[in-house]
Amino acid sequence: MMQTQVIRIHSHGDSSVMQLENEVLPAPQVGEVLLSQTAIGVNFIDTYHRSGLYPLSLPSGLGVEACGVVRAIGPDVTEFKLGDRVAYAGGAVGAYASYRVMPAEKLVLVPAGVSDDIAAGTLLRGMTAQYLLKQTFPVHVGQTILFHAAAGGVGQLACQWARELGATVIGTVGSEAKAVIARRYCDYVISYERFSEQVREITGGKGVPVVYDGVGADTFAGSLDCLTPRGMLVSFGNASGPVPPFEPAILAHKGSLFFTRPTLGHYTSTRAELVNTAADYFHAVRRGLLKPEIGQTYALADVAQAHQDLALRKTQGSTLLRP
Repeated sequence: MMQTQVIRIHSHGDSSVMQLENEVLPAPQVGEVLLSQTAIGVNFIDTYHRSGLYPLSLPSGLGVEACGVVRAIGPDVTEFKLGDRVAYAGGAVGAYASYRVMPAEKLVLVPAGVSDDIAAGTLLRGMTAQYLLKQTFPVHVGQTILFHAAAGGVGQLACQWARELGATVIGTVGSEAKAVIARRYCDYVISYERFSEQVREITGGKGVPVVYDGVGADTFAGSLDCLTPRGMLVSFGNASGPVPPFEPAILAHKGSLFFTRPTLGHYTSTRAELVNTAADYFHAVRRGLLKPEIGQTYALADVAQAHQDLALRKTQGSTLLRP
């Protein structure tokens, strides 16, 4: 038996609904391991779970990403041993905790050369960038792409990776401070004001074959206007709220466009997919192709402030909680 501190919500709402509680964990059962968590990632999806945009069964924990050390192993676990550094991203919520029992099948080994903070704070974003750029709409040499929120956690990694794949990257930002960051990774950095017109100007009126849009409602219409005929809008997030209902005929009218709303879970639904997606991201980090940024760290007890700063877009790069 192990006692852990954990963040719980008993109702959906603003950041004040999160409470720090003590719980007793049972020993790991068949196929499970006990982790002492060293770092916990904070992501926009956590705020959606907390607010009820993505409702949870209550009471509930929060958080889907962390790194830790294997401290106990249940029966039939053969892939990991005591002392292994492991990480996870996605799956059941509950990462906001000092200790956690996890299904071994949801864990990946963290290789030497990748720190606990990088694994905990960027694995979800890194795997998201991987499936967006290499699976949902594979980016190729010579293409020009648009990536919204280029200075955000996913944006920074995806824009770096897209350039490594040979693409010309246009990134949108919401402030000059974020433009400074995005210029390190993008060929063109533009504001959200008239962004579709700016994209057309940059591309000589052609538009782009793909827009990766984690912003949602505020950028949906403009993103469609950026696309070439048969282009794809990849809507993978709701930072400004969900995309409103729309008539499918608008896709035909604007050029036989494609619209998709992917999630990481559907691209890592098998053990092989999960391991391979994480390994590809870690490999890019170890080779120096990607330089993830941990922007800010909060104590577990200060999680409300972390959520407030994230919602107000005060954060840069990835955000961590320290158990």
